[in-house]
Amino acid sequence: MEWSTSSSRVGQWTQHEQLKEWILDHIKLLQPSRVHICYGSEKENNDLIRQMVHSGMLIPLNSKIRPDSYLARSTASDVARVEERTYICSENQSDAGPTNNWRDPEEMQRHERKLCTGAMRGRTMYVVPFCMGPLNSPFSQTGVQITDSPYVVASMRIMTRMGTAAFKMLGDDTPFVPCVHTLGAPLERGQEDSTWPQNSNDKWIVHYPSEHRIWSYGSGYGGNALLGKKCFALRIASVMAREEGWLAEHMLIVGITNPKGVKRYVAAAFPSACGKTNLAMLHPKLPGWKVECVGDDIAWIRVGKDGKLWATNPEAGFFGVAPGTSMKSNPNAMATLKENVIFTNVAMKPDGDVWWEGMTDDTPPVVTSWLRTARYPDSGFDAAHPNSRFTVQASQCPVIDPKWESPEGVPLDAIVFGGRRSTTAPLVYQARSWDEGVFIGASMTSETTAAAAGKRGVLRSDPFAMRPFCGYNMADYFAHWLTFKKRTDPSKLPKVFHVNWFRKSPAGKFLWPGFGDNIRVLEWILNRTQENGGGNARDTLIGYVPSEGAINTDGANVTPDQMQQLLQVDAAEWASETKRTREFFNTFGDKIPQELRNRLDNLQTQADQGAASTLVAKTASK
Repeated sequence: MEWSTSSSRVGQWTQHEQLKEWILDHIKLLQPSRVHICYGSEKENNDLIRQMVHSGMLIPLNSKIRPDSYLARSTASDVARVEERTYICSENQSDAGPTNNWRDPEEMQRHERKLCTGAMRGRTMYVVPFCMGPLNSPFSQTGVQITDSPYVVASMRIMTRMGTAAFKMLGDDTPFVPCVHTLGAPLERGQEDSTWPQNSNDKWIVHYPSEHRIWSYGSGYGGNALLGKKCFALRIASVMAREEGWLAEHMLIVGITNPKGVKRYVAAAFPSACGKTNLAMLHPKLPGWKVECVGDDIAWIRVGKDGKLWATNPEAGFFGVAPGTSMKSNPNAMATLKENVIFTNVAMKPDGDVWWEGMTDDTPPVVTSWLRTARYPDSGFDAAHPNSRFTVQASQCPVIDPKWESPEGVPLDAIVFGGRRSTTAPLVYQARSWDEGVFIGASMTSETTAAAAGKRGVLRSDPFAMRPFCGYNMADYFAHWLTFKKRTDPSKLPKVFHVNWFRKSPAGKFLWPGFGDNIRVLEWILNRTQENGGGNARDTLIGYVPSEGAINTDGANVTPDQMQQLLQVDAAEWASETKRTREFFNTFGDKIPQELRNRLDNLQTQADQGAASTLVAKTASK
């Protein structure tokens, strides 16, 4: 449904008074030339695609190679999340905490109204009703996004349950999360539009926790613009989860079936671009094992009727990092990308198909880079942006789990944390208790990637892989996690683990082969979730680490010496790690739960004693 802004047809479309007033208010504020209510139909999507192809925003790919697929290219200033321009506008600054940028909500709302006045002039306002989570699931939440980007509409259709079904869920009075997005690039009469409109000077991604409301200005890229993703499904949902007693987490969910036919579900939290999608679509190298994907990025987790934690994927699609994705690293992802894909900022080959670094062993002799320039193998720059992406429906994944849209979710046997660490963290270790598992999550560190703007390879604290995504003070978030031992029988909670696929040798080479071989680590993890826990672990100062030979390495390209390095727990390194963790915890002042401070004190004492003993032994040997 589309009309000029002079029409009063909003009232004909919905009897939801709050929604109607909200839309009319933003029509007056943003001053679009047209308004389009999105129903999510195939015809509507095709019309939008044709419009974007005509404007140059989308480039059709070779239909014989990759049917119904397109390439979008952004500008160099709009390629990733802009964490420094992302704000949590809670009533009190202390409620946002030191990991979030804070602004006074009243001051921000005045700024918002000022920037948004006339911001959609000359453009179409799209009204996008959407559902996060399976339709009609008790897990699910509804939202409505206003946007002036057809690229966002097409992407939201892939990433959420968008359109008529979501509109029906709203009814006449169902609460919804209002999401306002504008490119901040109004068009004057006769002005030629850009192929990637945005505001190159001003970007704002703003969350109002008390109102469960989102506002985004200036960016057309990824999580800055697809507001159902990180903004809603994590930042606002984490606030809702705390209020209602559940968890909104930056986690993949997989179902793993062993050779005996026993299936268990695992959720895993890794920072962006640290291998979540590869693990979510794992092609196991051990015979007889099967891995099926429930979700590759976000998990909403609740206590079920049986007392276990049950998880669902609130998204309907994958917004994955392209570089490094290949038939070697992730054949299931490559199969998912055969058709019906929107690629962004990858390179294009002369045959009309896409390419990115790591996709093939051989680099094509020439490609057109994401910057629209010819790129030869020895040109010295990447053909695809390091944070280039693919957007595709999850239903196309050849290993999608049969229960991925189950209204009840799936029961979790294990929760895995992981970061990108060159040293210190072993390949895998297990927490001794739920509290210790929360400590492991709270003290996580990882080397930064291209998923966020800024320098790469910088070690920073990234608790629960949620640092950029928690909608309130993370110390309160840690305390919320600790409450789950009281919300259910602690014996029914998932076992907690930490993995590190990225540990390097002193020569700077990765020690673990990764990819399909990661099933070997998952096998050990699932064995440890059994009631007896198995006798294949040794107790160390950080938790249980696999005993020698506990991980099946038959057929793997890893030597016994490499395994020893991978599973090493160096007391001196962990003594340094505890100091880094204490510095991070201290930024929260008195808000850090005492249970976590006690565990940090104990770890530091053990690490210091172990380091001192090692030093004495080395001195004596000389």
